[in-house]
Amino acid sequence: MIFLIAGPSHTGKTLLAQRLLEKYRYPYLSIDHLKMGLIRSGYTDLTPVSSEKALTEYLWPAVREIIKTAVENSQNLIVEGCYIPFDWAESFDEEYLRHIRYCCLIMSEAYIRSHFCDIKEHANAIEKRGDDSDCTIDTLIRDNREALKLCRMHQAKYFLIDGVYGTDIEF
Repeated sequence: MIFLIAGPSHTGKTLLAQRLLEKYRYPYLSIDHLKMGLIRSGYTDLTPVSSEKALTEYLWPAVREIIKTAVENSQNLIVEGCYIPFDWAESFDEEYLRHIRYCCLIMSEAYIRSHFCDIKEHANAIEKRGDDSDCTIDTLIRDNREALKLCRMHQAKYFLIDGVYGTDIEF
C-alpha cells in the first residue's frame, strides 16, 4: 500500500507519516528531503524558496515514478509533502490507483486562529524548519483555504482539522 499525505505547510504531514511508520513499519519518503538533496547537489537551479508550483513541477515526475516502482514491486511506502499535485490521480492507471491511498491535511480558519501558537510551537516536532518567520496566521489561512478549494475542484480526499488535532485520519 502507498499512502500519500499532502497538504499545506504546518498541517502535520511529517508527524502523520512518522506515526504511520511506527504503526505499520512502512518506510516513508519526505519530498522535502528529496527537494533538498537535489538542490544541495546542484541538480537543479531551484531553491528552497522557489515557488511551490515550480517545485511541484520539478519533483512530482520523480516522486510519481518512485510510487509506480514501489507498486510494481509490491512494496509499501508512505510519501509526504507539499509537492503532491491535487490532480495526482491523473498520473496513474487504475492498476496503480488500487494500491494508493491519498489524504490532504487541511486546517480550518477557525482552527488556525484558535491554535496558531500551538501550530508554531509544534512546527519542529519531527524535523527542524530553521527560519519559520514566513509562517503567519494570514499565510496559513490563505494556503489552507486554497488547498481546500483545490481538493474540492479535483475531488481529492481531504481531512479537515477543525477541532482537536489528532492523527486518527482515515485513508
